[in-house]
Amino acid sequence: QVQLVESGGGLVQAGGSLRLSCAASGSIFRINAMGWYRQAPGKQRELVASITNSGRTNYADSVKGRFTISRDNAKNTVYLQMNNLKPEDTFVYYCNAVVLPSYSGGYSEYWGPGTQVTVSP
Repeated sequence: QVQLVESGGGLVQAGGSLRLSCAASGSIFRINAMGWYRQAPGKQRELVASITNSGRTNYADSVKGRFTISRDNAKNTVYLQMNNLKPEDTFVYYCNAVVLPSYSGGYSEYWGPGTQVTVSP
């Protein structure tokens, strides 16, 4: 059993910054990767940024240069620093983790409940 607890969302003015955090807890042997996705109502969930256990990162083109993803492996926590926020960044953001629950098993994917980020003009 793995839970993802998200924090840091909220309302911000355009040009401002937010820092999202996601902490994984429960039965965790190893986390292969963590990331952030976002989803607008009626649309598919899309990747914002991800980071592997070795530190390799991937970003959506729309956020590259403005958002930075990082991870504290000791705390099983991933962060998303969002700078120069724009109204088009308004989404529900979801934390994702690919977790190896035990040494003998395979990886399983988990999702956080989602946190709202709203950017006003």
